[in-house]
Amino acid sequence: MNVGGQLEVTADVTNSGSRDGDEVVQLYIRAQTGSVTRPVRELKAFRRVHLKAGERQTVTFPLNGAAVGAYNEQMKWTTEPGKFQVWIAPDSARGLRGEFQVVP
Repeated sequence: MNVGGQLEVTADVTNSGSRDGDEVVQLYIRAQTGSVTRPVRELKAFRRVHLKAGERQTVTFPLNGAAVGAYNEQMKWTTEPGKFQVWIAPDSARGLRGEFQVVP
């Protein structure tokens, strides 16, 4: 993804139970490099989805360069090029992992 670009992160969510229910699907990122220290997993988006018993639904999150930015040492919001990990997960400890790269 270019610094000013956008990508979509998509995953299928399935209710494997016997009852209808809601799931809060969460999108996390991790910058693998950068000029400042950032959290191991940063929550960037979430969406509550209702799933009937046995139902599968595709959830898509748009992610742009500004969303993966952070404050630098001069306290200016900036998007630095580098590699990122991304998760779509039910919580901050689990989930499906992918990777992307931000280029200048």
